[in-house]
Amino acid sequence: MENESLRFAVRRAEMVRTQLAQRGIRDEAILKAFGSVPRERFVPVSLQEVSYDDRPLPIGDGQTISQPFVVAAMMQLLDLRPSDRVLEVGAGSGYAAAILAMIVAEVYALERLAPLARRAARRLERLEFANVHLAHGDGTMGWPEHAPFDGILVSAGGPAVPPVLREQLAPGGRLIMPVGPESRRQTLVLVTRTAEGGFESRSYGRVAFVPLIGGELDQSST
Repeated sequence: MENESLRFAVRRAEMVRTQLAQRGIRDEAILKAFGSVPRERFVPVSLQEVSYDDRPLPIGDGQTISQPFVVAAMMQLLDLRPSDRVLEVGAGSGYAAAILAMIVAEVYALERLAPLARRAARRLERLEFANVHLAHGDGTMGWPEHAPFDGILVSAGGPAVPPVLREQLAPGGRLIMPVGPESRRQTLVLVTRTAEGGFESRSYGRVAFVPLIGGELDQSST
């Protein structure tokens, strides 16, 4: 068991060096978090040997754990700080929430698929991520009871940013989401809430995420 842990630790360090640092991830807190969280614990046992490959992996229920570089790039665009409170929409396996938990003060994560939400919650509890609050629910509605958030990470793609999520940003807060009309073919969009309460948007590179599904998205895209 000790040798296996060491083997994965070596792979994890190599992932951080070659997939993240060498490709433009400069935020030291993000690099440290990716170097600390055991990605092999967030994939099915049958996929643990390829858990540090530079690609998304299936986690069941038609969902995937995202490519590490894309997750890191999204977090870097959020410009996270240690005191931040962050909402993640589309928690999946819980991996991104665990990474965020190493960087910010509090993480609120929502997952619409009950089996994934249960597995992720158990996994995060076993790994002792006490500052992650994970619930089963419609992520497009956000989590108004805990808003406003300094950052919102949407880990699924849709045709538009749900207005309710923008409204749950604190002044100066940022939201990152894959946006596009086609499933698994989107552009990263960064929305920043200004001090006056307005919103500014910028677009970044192409990505491919599973579809975002929820009531608020249906309303915002009609």
